[in-house]
Amino acid sequence: MIKLKSLLESTMMTEAMRYHFVNKISITENIFRGQSQASLDLIAEARKLYESGRISFDGLDEMLFTETDLGLFGTYEGKKVPLDYPMIEEELDEAEYRGKDVELNKPKRGGRRKFYVYTKNDKGNVVKVSFGDTSGLSVKLRDPKAVKSFVARHKCGTGEKRWSARYWSCRLPRYASALGLKGKTSGYW
Repeated sequence: MIKLKSLLESTMMTEAMRYHFVNKISITENIFRGQSQASLDLIAEARKLYESGRISFDGLDEMLFTETDLGLFGTYEGKKVPLDYPMIEEELDEAEYRGKDVELNKPKRGGRRKFYVYTKNDKGNVVKVSFGDTSGLSVKLRDPKAVKSFVARHKCGTGEKRWSARYWSCRLPRYASALGLKGKTSGYW
């Protein structure tokens, strides 16, 4: 939990830091998406304020700034990178499928169904997943009733394997612009 040393010093913090303070939100429960620049900036600001003595922390927040380099940056291969920040290792964008170089996790139009995507299965093998209706039905991203029905029928909120057609069908709006579809482009249907 954040503890402010003086109310006057609250003007020296960004709106995001003030929001954390006022709402008693831990820095470990950062309000920004993980690994976003805003998230990294908030952590760096918290470290600066902590080291200057303007604010104090307790519990896990204090440990982050006393026992790690979280909020500090270094240089790696000429790029500024955060220290002690867990990074999600990106899967390689390219792989080989039946002797052909393919992009992973990038849905495309065509194939035996309306869409297809190359991805890796649980054994690490590259597989081609075909999905989408071929009977002439269109993707109804702009119809709230159709969206609600689709999400319920396909149980989009439940976990699913990346190599299943349902997984990619439920995430189709994320790739709408790349597939030439019109409508919202994030989340489930």
